[in-house]
Amino acid sequence: MDHDESSDDTPGTDPAERLSRRRFLTTAGLLGAGLALAGPAAAQAGGGSGDQPPPTSGTQDSGPTKSSRRKTGALGRTQKGPSAPKAVVDGPPAGEGEIPRRPLGKTGLTVSALGLGGHHLGDADSVNEAMNIVHEAVDAGVTFFDNCWEYHNGKSEDWLGRALAGGRRDGVVLMTKVCTHGRTKQLAMRMLEQSLRRLQTDHLDVWQIHAITYDNDPELAYARGGVLEAFELAKKQGKVRFVGFTGHKDPGLHLKMLEMGYPFDTVQMPLNPFDASFFSFERQVLPVLTRRQIGPLGMKSMNGGGEAIKHGLVTAEDLLRYAMSLPVATTIAGIDSLDVHGLAGRVAPEPARRARLHPADGGKDGRSARPLRPDRR
Repeated sequence: MDHDESSDDTPGTDPAERLSRRRFLTTAGLLGAGLALAGPAAAQAGGGSGDQPPPTSGTQDSGPTKSSRRKTGALGRTQKGPSAPKAVVDGPPAGEGEIPRRPLGKTGLTVSALGLGGHHLGDADSVNEAMNIVHEAVDAGVTFFDNCWEYHNGKSEDWLGRALAGGRRDGVVLMTKVCTHGRTKQLAMRMLEQSLRRLQTDHLDVWQIHAITYDNDPELAYARGGVLEAFELAKKQGKVRFVGFTGHKDPGLHLKMLEMGYPFDTVQMPLNPFDASFFSFERQVLPVLTRRQIGPLGMKSMNGGGEAIKHGLVTAEDLLRYAMSLPVATTIAGIDSLDVHGLAGRVAPEPARRARLHPADGGKDGRSARPLRPDRR
């Protein structure tokens, strides 16, 4: 790819639009400032309910401390392991006007309170647009990037890899997911090599099992020759630093994955006001992660399709505020277009940054523009 393709001066990208996009990312991240581990929702989630399963002996931290990382490498086992950049491991603390940083469980990493979702990059109109989204996110202080082996048949990983090339990779926490869906360690390792090649990196900061969905998925993950053996091999080879899993369907499956004893570093799940009253990850899973200091990753803050926003029942700002008030390391949001003025206009005080109306999604007052498309993670 030639230099011009990744430049911020890409034809068709207006400088004012780039500035507004940067403001959106920063402003959305600042919604979490002062809300981290605070407020009624956070107190409820962090306090637990007393009926959650106790930590098992197998859930001790698998990540090294900063001191052990300096002595033995990033994985705490071998000098082959890549070391994270100091800016990612140690902070720095967010200053005024910056996106807050939060600890990623016990990994020793800190991440931006707002993360960028990977699926939506593949929905962008072009690779140039996807790259500009990533560049503006980095410039605004986003340090956590989500992706997955199967998103858009690999296009999302490829476009993210192009966007992070040229030095940006070293300043972020990069996560992607493996999609064996119950199949073998060997397949997982082949997928890992493909992900590394697409993402143009020699290691992942976080590698997660994608979509624990069916009743037997935990048993398949823990089976001899399964994906958890790939996790151990990848960490030993220095290609992966930390590991976790995701799921959208049933908090009981998340709890089962944890109860079976593997020392996961991160867990990703839907977190929004609607989740709190039905198959609630917030009430059932989040307190367990908080107690065990496993890094919680929130997704689907807009409830997937954003139907409540489209019908004028709630604003995107309300939903994002709720999700980011929970005790999570980061809230992952998908952006697939350079036109993100909607949310920026509602959370920023300047009248010049009012939302643009999307006619198909406008509320009864004509101001409920949709800033984000449906979240398919």
